[in-house]
Amino acid sequence: MFPTFMITFREGLEAFLIVAISATYLIQTGRRPLLRAVRWAVITAVLLSVALGIVLARVGGMTPRWEGVLALLAAALVISCTVHMLRHGRRMKKEITNHLQSVAEDTTLAAAVAIYAFVLLMVGREGVETATMLAALIAEGDTAHMVAGGMLGVLAAATMAWAWSRYGHRVNLSRFFRVTAIFMVLFSVQLTIYAFHEFSEAQALPFLDNQYWHNLSEPYGPEGRYGEWLSYSLAFVPGIYLLFAWLRDRMTLQASPPRLPSDHRAAA
Repeated sequence: MFPTFMITFREGLEAFLIVAISATYLIQTGRRPLLRAVRWAVITAVLLSVALGIVLARVGGMTPRWEGVLALLAAALVISCTVHMLRHGRRMKKEITNHLQSVAEDTTLAAAVAIYAFVLLMVGREGVETATMLAALIAEGDTAHMVAGGMLGVLAAATMAWAWSRYGHRVNLSRFFRVTAIFMVLFSVQLTIYAFHEFSEAQALPFLDNQYWHNLSEPYGPEGRYGEWLSYSLAFVPGIYLLFAWLRDRMTLQASPPRLPSDHRAAA
């Protein structure tokens, strides 16, 4: 449940932020008619992502070989999206508004199509990543718990995106992306181990004794005794990082000299 929550929370937040930034820009620049293109792009991206998730889950559930391929693909996507957000997270708003400014000079059909394509690509990318990661998890866990975790993750992402749009100066997105990057790296390690285990079960590892490596990797899988500790670390390690970051902020605040009121500084 927790991995599903974190995946939908992180990817959902990025998608919600993209939509919020796009909508805010169009409203502030007097281009409200173009909001319809944003809405249709979001609907299209969601439907395509759900369809892709269903297809990947069914394909991945057929054989250990396909489950291994899906897990390895999900691990690659986890690393790529983590690197992308660490590099571009701080500049997300500027990059989106700059692109919208270049395509939304008027309210013609061409501008609507350009905005539709841009939002579809941006939100759809998050949807594809989410669908692939969740499809890789379906073979491992309880579907009911995954649905609950996914709904909670989307709700939390929507809440945080709303808070960012309303109280942007108080929401530390840089720290959020660093914390979730820790989770994503650990999650990619878990997916890679799972992929290796499934490939060995399918006798698909070349030049290796597949049975030997299958037995050796069994305890490190999601249901193995060591794999369970890796699953727990998905929650504990980011939490420890947040605790240390909070303590560091407190120590920095206490060490900094108190700020005097402006009238006191003038009198001095």
